[in-house]
Amino acid sequence: MSKKLTLFFIACLLFFGCKAQKQSDNTHSDHKYTNHLVNQSSPYLLQHAHNPVDWFPWGEEALAKAKAENKPMIISVGYAACHWCHVMEHESFEDTLVARKMNENFVCIKVDREERPDVDQIYMNAAYMINGSGGWPLNAIALPDGRPIFAGTYFPKDNWVKILDYFAENYKNNLAELEAQAEKITEGIQQIEMVPFQPEPATFVEDDLKEIFASWKTLLDFNKGGKTTKSNKFPMPSNWAYLLRYHSLFGDEEALKAVNVTLKEMANGGIYDHLGGGFARYSTDPDWHVPHFEKMLYDNGQLVSLYSEAYQFEANPLYKQRVYETLEFVKRELTSPEGGFYSSLDADSEGVEGKFYVWTKAEIDSILGEQDAVIFNAYYNVTSRGNWEEHKNVLRVLKDKQTIASKLQIPLAQLNQVLEDSKTKLMAARDKRVRPPLDDKVLTGWNALMLKGYVDAYRVFGEQEFLDIALKNAHFLVKNALQSDNRLNRNYKDGKSSINGFLDDYALLIEAFVSLYQATFDEQWLYKSKDLAEYAIAHFHDDDSKMFFYTSDQDAALIARKMEITDNVIPSSNSSMAKALFYLGTYFNKEDYLKMSEQMLTNVKEDVKTQAPFYSNWVILMTHFVKTPYEVAIVGPDFAAKRAEMDEHFLPNSFLLGGNSEGTLELLKSKFVEGKNRIYVCQNKVCKFPVEEVSKAVELME
Repeated sequence: MSKKLTLFFIACLLFFGCKAQKQSDNTHSDHKYTNHLVNQSSPYLLQHAHNPVDWFPWGEEALAKAKAENKPMIISVGYAACHWCHVMEHESFEDTLVARKMNENFVCIKVDREERPDVDQIYMNAAYMINGSGGWPLNAIALPDGRPIFAGTYFPKDNWVKILDYFAENYKNNLAELEAQAEKITEGIQQIEMVPFQPEPATFVEDDLKEIFASWKTLLDFNKGGKTTKSNKFPMPSNWAYLLRYHSLFGDEEALKAVNVTLKEMANGGIYDHLGGGFARYSTDPDWHVPHFEKMLYDNGQLVSLYSEAYQFEANPLYKQRVYETLEFVKRELTSPEGGFYSSLDADSEGVEGKFYVWTKAEIDSILGEQDAVIFNAYYNVTSRGNWEEHKNVLRVLKDKQTIASKLQIPLAQLNQVLEDSKTKLMAARDKRVRPPLDDKVLTGWNALMLKGYVDAYRVFGEQEFLDIALKNAHFLVKNALQSDNRLNRNYKDGKSSINGFLDDYALLIEAFVSLYQATFDEQWLYKSKDLAEYAIAHFHDDDSKMFFYTSDQDAALIARKMEITDNVIPSSNSSMAKALFYLGTYFNKEDYLKMSEQMLTNVKEDVKTQAPFYSNWVILMTHFVKTPYEVAIVGPDFAAKRAEMDEHFLPNSFLLGGNSEGTLELLKSKFVEGKNRIYVCQNKVCKFPVEEVSKAVELME
């Protein structure tokens, strides 16, 4: 990179931390401008359909135009619930002078990252290579062939104009320099997360897991939960799901403490919507106090699973309450009439982040009346000064109910009743506000996470409604996402299924269907999972590395065919696929699936040991290789009741199967006896003597 370009990129870094200016009130309600996004279904793309910028959706038309006109491309990536995406739109993309510069010198492409994570991944990697950080909105500048020459996040208008002018001029006058830069960036992108094949078989032993936790616990915040940090905190559900399993395997009290502190602090913090239920995407501070107010389906699906498992382990009523309230929120606000789950709720309403959710003390006092308001405000940390901006309050719980009741000198029962009545009144008042926009597209992989959340909640709490909703969603996905050749579509919107599915859509849906089988013993869900796995192996598997590409061999080629390895807020598609193959290999007695799973884990073992928080879903898989899982067959006329009783126990290293017949699974062969209830506890297909009582079966596993 030349000195001139280096200085420019350093200067750009200074822009990233700038705070947004006040948003414009100009909504272009008369649709003076209309661009190529107007016929798209994505709510995010439609938000930009009447910008003066001549936006194209990602696709052949835009790419061909860039090549034909020999223009660089602006690839601007975001999503509907993204606050800073809205800010940059209002400041820059609705400005006619800025739009003129973009239209004259570039081909401008808008991408919904949730629909096209493959495109997002390419240019986000470029942003990390250039700046060491990334985020949304993501704004990349690329040559006509798609190779990036620059990528950054949010820019205030003046700085965005400088960037446009700089690259427009240099594309005309210093193209060779930009070509060289593009070549270096592209080479780097192609190397990121490409995992080499490890030919030597790995061993997985208890000491590996203990070594991983010894390193991991130095990063844990045992006071406030989550990871030690001075800034944002994300829920990271797979982290705590693993640590709960680690404690159950080895009895490590520090692991359990880390889980409970995190779950309790999140449940009581401002990241949780104490009136309407559901979790926001992350907190903007280390105390879980002020959320980034957008609510995402993928967070809430995984957190329902996590809190359900935590309740299964130790019956904390707070965990149960959060599960029930969150699922009520999902049913009320994120569920389509057909049974699909919508993607997200925006952080903003009326152009202001968090406006829908926050309160002044005066508002609460006027709605509740003085006596009830005193109690509500004391419990939820509401003051006249406010605990956030402009005297507003984010509801959060800092002290337990008994402490508040004692301080106010009232019975605990009175406190509980006032809080419940007050929440009902405030919800009614909040429902009269302008609601945050809804992103009503239905994404297959995200639906799988929420489907599994409902299934896990059903298995723990036994609520038939949870299973009914899960089954309705599963049948919806089979009808609308699954194609006749077992290919998946990723997106469903306005009655139309579209966009070829990515690896996470397959892996997460397989896991969800396997969970649904364990909840029902209906074998169709296992066979659908197996069909999906076979399709993924045929179209995503890399024969050289033995890992899986994120995109299918049926997709149009990008500048790099990437793999997704590290676990983030959503587990990586490769770790999920490796787990899925292990589950299916166990159920169908398919040694090739088990070997594929083991090889994938072998390939990443050293990274898992040194960077465990970013490989937590992989470590969950590793526990199955360290501790041989139990295959628990429950057969007989009372199988459903026995299965439900089994789910009263936290048994993460067991696979349930059975029914009132022998079924078709080899693991059930010769185990069914007409009219008899039997439970077989097996490992590696070797079974102990059958028992009739669940308590005795659990003893055999302990």
